[in-house]
Amino acid sequence: MSSVQPFPVAELRTAGWSDLDAVMEVMGAAFDPRFGEGWTRAQCAGILPMAGVTLTLANGAGPPLGFSLVRRVADESELLLLAVAPAARRQGIGTQLLDRFAEEAGGFGVRKLHLEVRDGNPAAELYRGHDFIVEGRRRKYYRGADGQLHDALTMIRRI
Repeated sequence: MSSVQPFPVAELRTAGWSDLDAVMEVMGAAFDPRFGEGWTRAQCAGILPMAGVTLTLANGAGPPLGFSLVRRVADESELLLLAVAPAARRQGIGTQLLDRFAEEAGGFGVRKLHLEVRDGNPAAELYRGHDFIVEGRRRKYYRGADGQLHDALTMIRRI
């Protein structure tokens, strides 16, 4: 018998400046610095006031479970970041965040969803499972803490 307890459906809410500590807590746990995918607090804070940017936080009974950061421009919406705390993975949190991303984008008349993910990141399978397809590759896009460069896959989904 497994000791892993599934998380209940997370409560998603639009987040802001006051939630950056929670975002950075998830970011630090979710992104391995070897791959250079995580953002700094300054990067997150710098994009929040921009038009079309939405930060969504996934909460449960305890620590934050995950978040997404999205930017809408014209008829496209880009998933800049999606992170789920390691203890909350494979419990549907990523799916909830992706579903909200698509629903909100559609409500604004967006026709295309876009994201970039490191080649080899298991999250690419999550995106494929939600009808994202690989459109291209950005060579040497991510720089890890050790200086090693990693490719990104560019993925899209039409809605």
